[in-house]
Amino acid sequence: MMNVLQSFLFPPPPSIFVTAMSFISFGSLANAGFSELRGKHLQYSKFVNWNVSNKTQQKQIIISSKIGMAFLYTPAFLFGVASFFIFPNESFRFLLLRSALTIHFLKRVLEVLFVHRFGGSGVALHAAIPIALSYFISTVTMIYAQHLSGQFPEPSIDLTYPGIGLFLLGIGGNLYHHYILATLRGEGEKEYKILKGGLFDLVLCPHYLFEVLGFVGISCIAQTPYTLAFTAGTTMYLLGRSCSTKKWYLSKFEDFPKDAKVFLPFIF
Repeated sequence: MMNVLQSFLFPPPPSIFVTAMSFISFGSLANAGFSELRGKHLQYSKFVNWNVSNKTQQKQIIISSKIGMAFLYTPAFLFGVASFFIFPNESFRFLLLRSALTIHFLKRVLEVLFVHRFGGSGVALHAAIPIALSYFISTVTMIYAQHLSGQFPEPSIDLTYPGIGLFLLGIGGNLYHHYILATLRGEGEKEYKILKGGLFDLVLCPHYLFEVLGFVGISCIAQTPYTLAFTAGTTMYLLGRSCSTKKWYLSKFEDFPKDAKVFLPFIF
């Protein structure tokens, strides 16, 4: 197994920070996914104040969805831009990685500003801060780990170009389904609806599926252990969030199909 991994990945860099973050990122994201399954949700979007006691609701500081969601992605985007000046002379792979991360978070900010039509739920401040910090630190670590990996020989199996394809497929599919989400809600409407169109006819959360594909693409571009750990943790979190989304729809719509798939069409 180790020989197979060595064919696909750079060796772990000699950095306590990157090594620790590999375990922290995977563990915290996987735990967040299991927490979603247990009914303990990150308090943003439709899950604000869902399954939360009245006492907890009274203590929460809720900010508007547009401001809150833009806040989640902006620090990571700004570091992606800054990385071009911090590490000016690096490899082509390094250029692709930081370009992909910068494009990913720029896309998310622009979607918040110009695509999404938010309901009235908002974002809990105590959830927004750690999520924004997680995106920022993970972006910093992915870029720093790639910088450190420049001292090692390239992996024998080069996944750079398949990674570019998966990344473009991921952000394109994610954007398309976010657009569908926006158009389902008319001007001034705030209520949620049963989703239709695109892969929404086959699976409840295709936007999560494409987000995972995008990060798989980034992992293939980077081929570092940290980026793989982050992508694995993100996948587990979004799987848990997808299952929670189904429970939410079942609680809100009497005619919602109980056998609906949540993440992979026809499978899960």
